[in-house]
Amino acid sequence: MTIKGLTKEESASLERGELLPVMEEFYSIQGEGQHSGRASWFIRIGGCDVGCRWCDVKESWNPSLFPPLSTFEVAQRAAASGADTVVVTGGEPLNYNLDLLCKLLKDNKMSLHIESSGSHKITGRWDWFCLSPKPTKPPVEKSFALADELKIIVAKEEDLLWAEENRAKVKKSCKLFLQPEWSKREEVMPLIVDYILKNPQWKVSLQIHKYMHIP
Repeated sequence: MTIKGLTKEESASLERGELLPVMEEFYSIQGEGQHSGRASWFIRIGGCDVGCRWCDVKESWNPSLFPPLSTFEVAQRAAASGADTVVVTGGEPLNYNLDLLCKLLKDNKMSLHIESSGSHKITGRWDWFCLSPKPTKPPVEKSFALADELKIIVAKEEDLLWAEENRAKVKKSCKLFLQPEWSKREEVMPLIVDYILKNPQWKVSLQIHKYMHIP
């Protein structure tokens, strides 16, 4: 992904994964999916070309708003956080080379989780890969094989068809979640509940951090 205003040297460092356009870093509670409730250090990387209309962090889309930071310093802050789990999210984090970030964090014996649409080349080494595919930019094939968790955002009934289309491509051990789109949660929750009662291989994911009023 192109970031405006970088020198040639900075662009080369970005390609090597030595710089990353980090939007924010913070310690909080994992609020969605299989690891809901777990204390984790979050690294949110700026830049996204997926363009979900209901995205709740649209301010993350433009990577040029976030001057690239040293990956070494990002990893140092994560290691000093006291957390044993790091969640890399976005934006779309796989717009960038995450090999170095993962190596540095693994050197500090941290458990590495990523949440991604899976729409780009997979870099990094992950202990947990949460695949949240979007119809606007579908996943690359490798992401289905790596997915430990499939999380589908449900804003309308047609999203359940998308859920099954993606379920057919992941491994049998992959955890399956349907999550209501936040602004339509009251509308779609009965739909999700009814669907899961009929298809119990799926579970409900809720954005519990929003109910707790934390990041």
